[in-house]
Amino acid sequence: MEDPMNVDVEIMPRVGMLFTSEQEAYDFYNTYGRRMGFIVRREWAHRSMKDKKTITSRIFVCNKQGSRKKDKRDIYTVKPRAETRTECPARMGIAIMDDGKYYCRDFVEEHNHLFHLPSTSHMLRPQRSRHAGGKQDLEYTRLDQKNYLPVKRQQKLSFGEAGSLLLYFENQSRVNPSFIYSLQLDKDEHITNIFWADPKMRIDYAQFGDVVTFVTTFCTNKEYRPFGIFTGFNHHKGVIIFGAVLLYDETVDSFKWLFEAFLKANGQKKPITIFTDQDAAMEKAIAEVLPDTCHRLCTWHLMQNGIKHLGNMMKDGSDFLADLKKCVFHYDDELQFENAWGKLRSDYPVEDSSWLDCIYGLKDKWAKCYMKKTLTIGMWNTKLSESINGDLKDFLRSSLDVVQFFKHFERVVANKRAKELEAEFDARNKLPRNLFSKSPIMKQAGEVYTPLIFEKFQKQYEWVSACYIKHKSESNVVHEYVVSIVDKEGEFKVFCNPSEQMIHCSCRKFETFGILCRHALKILDYLDIKHIPDAYILRRWTRVARSIFVQDSKGKEVAEDVHMDCSQRYMRICPKLIKVALIASNSSEGYAYVDKVTDEICKHLEKISSDGPQEAVSLLQGFSSQASTNIAMPPYSSET
Repeated sequence: MEDPMNVDVEIMPRVGMLFTSEQEAYDFYNTYGRRMGFIVRREWAHRSMKDKKTITSRIFVCNKQGSRKKDKRDIYTVKPRAETRTECPARMGIAIMDDGKYYCRDFVEEHNHLFHLPSTSHMLRPQRSRHAGGKQDLEYTRLDQKNYLPVKRQQKLSFGEAGSLLLYFENQSRVNPSFIYSLQLDKDEHITNIFWADPKMRIDYAQFGDVVTFVTTFCTNKEYRPFGIFTGFNHHKGVIIFGAVLLYDETVDSFKWLFEAFLKANGQKKPITIFTDQDAAMEKAIAEVLPDTCHRLCTWHLMQNGIKHLGNMMKDGSDFLADLKKCVFHYDDELQFENAWGKLRSDYPVEDSSWLDCIYGLKDKWAKCYMKKTLTIGMWNTKLSESINGDLKDFLRSSLDVVQFFKHFERVVANKRAKELEAEFDARNKLPRNLFSKSPIMKQAGEVYTPLIFEKFQKQYEWVSACYIKHKSESNVVHEYVVSIVDKEGEFKVFCNPSEQMIHCSCRKFETFGILCRHALKILDYLDIKHIPDAYILRRWTRVARSIFVQDSKGKEVAEDVHMDCSQRYMRICPKLIKVALIASNSSEGYAYVDKVTDEICKHLEKISSDGPQEAVSLLQGFSSQASTNIAMPPYSSET
């Protein structure tokens, strides 16, 4: 068998490669760009002095080559366009020969930015194409489709609803063993509660399950069973789904079974904080199954319950609603909250105040001053639940049977995941505008944070110049500072140990959301600390948040797609091999061992497949220069 390392791979550019035309060279480099994950752009070209048409030489570059010229209109722009250029050096140059053909004159392989993921390669502008035609290309008419679908549905229900349900789950598990589901039966062995999570949901929870929202809704299926989903935020602050359930009822026993099934599916990993609606049975179940998890109330559900109990007092624009929202969202200090709540009750007499008395007893679960005590990542004061309910209404109907319901729910999930792919593509294609380009901290933030989180960090940094130190005590190891903002009320205590780069602010921005506040940044600036300490870069908000692999309780990797192509297999195995190389290079014994074992592995792989090595070689050549850029990123803390 031919040595795979000597195979003439016609996938990666190389100096001396021949092309019949300039267009063929472009198409070749464009195909290479698609495989790698970057966009190709035609740069300058020289033309013949004889006919002024024939291209004698041409340079193809990465679309991130160069830098954008400064636009004088930027000073009038509220939100300037995101930057897309990084002065990337990658290029391929061609030149014409005497016979009219072109040869590759030079090739620079290295890029200075992240590649786009294989799952978003279809979004690259030159790569966009219609893989499927319009209606004229379908091999059936609209009437045929109408006639076919009811028959299909009847066939799916031929085993009965319970049997079809089990068949659906078995098929999902057969396609991917990482798909997990749990069924609870009653004494007559009838299915009562149903929980399920596909592999992507389990992976998402392992990476972003620190804060979870659990919401239930009705009328999504013809049995009127309560339907619930576990959701959270990804690193782009987009909504992701961790699991779903169809409940028989909303009793303590049902909720206990659900939370236990959810934990079992996720290796007993418990969320730091969980948000739910105001349900006594759910609260009791959480206290028993998740005693160490902070239970908080979703403010959107809180307001919806207020409308049910207080009617017109909660209408938009009312003074009562404005004052109630201040109690929920405004006050940082507990004493300020108590005074405002007392004033609310005295200013607006309510005949039946039982609901207000009830939520006051739960104030530590919804008031801002108490939210500072737990990680919320901004989920507490958003309309996340409202958004989810809206999406469900768009896709799900109460007339659906259980099997139809599952299929429609898959559309909801697919829609959420498509939005994340769009966000990931934009994050790799555009760089957020840095208003403080000379600042080392802001340069670091732009490199590590996703664009949306970078913008939130930048808003904190904008206030640093307006902050001033009112008092300071630097006699102890831990320094203490009192920071205020010009023309604003309030002061904040900042504690800092410069030698250990430990910092803490009384506003608890980092502890609740996961980025440093303006007050802490002021002290870092004052102490001439030019970088964000590693402990204060929360991994869940970084660009590499998804660069870890997830294992189940048995130590087996949870694979989102068991039918991976060559590129995906390469990207999964590369980090492991890089880790092996790093460890082996630390000693001569380790190097000798890995060198010997690698030769044996290569010989064994050659016996497995004759095509595999060729494919692997092309990828190895193409991706090798990107290993440090895409994988070997600095370590970030995942602890809050």
